[in-house]
Amino acid sequence: MERGSPESFTRMGTLGIEEECFVVDERGRPTSGTDELVYEHDPPEILEGRLDHELFKFVIETQTPLIERPTEAQEALLEVRRALVDHAEAHGYRIAAAGLHPLAKWRELEHADKPRYRSQLDRIQYPQHRNTTAGVHVHVGVDDADKAVWIANELRWHVPIILALSVNSPYWNGFDTGLESARAKIFEALPNTGMPTYFEDYAAFDRFERRMLETESIRDRGELWYDVRPHTAHGTVELRTPDGQADPDVVLAFVEYAHALVTALAEEYEDGAPGYGRDHRRELLDENKWRAMRYGHEASLIDREMEDTVDLGELVDRECERLGVDGIKRVYERESGASRQRRIREQEGVDALCESLLLRAG
Repeated sequence: MERGSPESFTRMGTLGIEEECFVVDERGRPTSGTDELVYEHDPPEILEGRLDHELFKFVIETQTPLIERPTEAQEALLEVRRALVDHAEAHGYRIAAAGLHPLAKWRELEHADKPRYRSQLDRIQYPQHRNTTAGVHVHVGVDDADKAVWIANELRWHVPIILALSVNSPYWNGFDTGLESARAKIFEALPNTGMPTYFEDYAAFDRFERRMLETESIRDRGELWYDVRPHTAHGTVELRTPDGQADPDVVLAFVEYAHALVTALAEEYEDGAPGYGRDHRRELLDENKWRAMRYGHEASLIDREMEDTVDLGELVDRECERLGVDGIKRVYERESGASRQRRIREQEGVDALCESLLLRAG
């Protein structure tokens, strides 16, 4: 069984960005293309070892190289995106991004042949068969294993803020779900997803990870698909909550926020702050996540003391002032991805909607 190690946690503040995107045809419709793009043709050099497919043959994933400083994140992300778009176009495909592709019909799309995914389909059945989701994962390096677990505990309250800002999946299987992020709800149907519980320290998390492996509840640690987790191989805290995004500026806003959050929480941990995580009931955190996926930018969330509610806009203002960031403020002030999709579909039709989701690489 492949296991992580507390020795992985050695560096503070490094970054890594993973993006799940859609392979589409010339009209922007989902199509099977990952066999060609991942296996049959060598990708550009920057994507070597950093390009993979997901469960469906129309979902492709990229990872940036290790990013040493936040100031290098933009160029790293854009370089990977340009390489992916060029690689796809060279073989007759285009690339799109959202939490769910609005025209993806899961019954009509091909699953990947990779044994890992075949095993998941056999074990999980219906929830995995319909899992056409795509998200953004942000890794932030942490230099101590116990610190990483403490930070992950604290980040649970922030997960709904990021989700509410990222909402970009109102349509699933061709219809309007009434949700702002249907991806979040579709994905939660899988086991070991959603809001994790509180872990006392790294040893507690390690016991849980080991127990899940030993009881064959998961095949590898990568099947712990929670919204935030200590990544015991990379030595990072991984935030997995945002919907996929065509616009790199939105992704970079979440990268900036995630880095600032982890850095600030690391300082709190080192100062001996007790934190709020131990007192945060998962049920109330789940309520905040529900509000985020249902209402998006219009959400009102339960505050960090779990005593009152506060509008997303006020939370964004507070967080920007507290952490010295501004990207999430710009994301909040613009039209949400879900609202934009609905507007374009209603005013311009599905062709324009598909075109609007094409990946931007500059």
